[in-house]
Amino acid sequence: MGWSPAIGQHWKDGHMALYEHVFLARQDLAQAQVDALAETATQIIEGLDGKIVKTETWGLRSLAYRIAKNRKAHYVMLEIDGPAAGIQELERQLAINEDIIRYMTVRVDEHEQGPSAMMRRNERDRGGRGERGERGGDRGERGGDRPRREDRDAA
Repeated sequence: MGWSPAIGQHWKDGHMALYEHVFLARQDLAQAQVDALAETATQIIEGLDGKIVKTETWGLRSLAYRIAKNRKAHYVMLEIDGPAAGIQELERQLAINEDIIRYMTVRVDEHEQGPSAMMRRNERDRGGRGERGERGGDRGERGGDRPRREDRDAA
């Protein structure tokens, strides 16, 4: 385990602490503006000797409840390998940005390999009805579990 006196941060195996950071941007922003916000976050982290491992844009999604008159928000997730000072500066900058309506940073033990659960969910939702076919289910010809009327009368 190493110690960096300049940053005051422990790290293992050549990397600092790992974080997942999600921010929500106002619904009326264009996608180019959302991408610019993600780029600004990247510059903040890289300016303090961190690095962005992965950036995912989850798109414009509905909120569970209205936040600052917004019913939807652009979701962006960043996987960060960097010092705590970088996270503090990122959160300070986001707190004063009027285009950001919420953000959350979570320290993780390791980053998830491949696409996140949200990206896998989006791909599954866009892919149609999945393996079960068009009407969904293996319920036979009719699809119900009750016998037909003529079958009941014969019994």
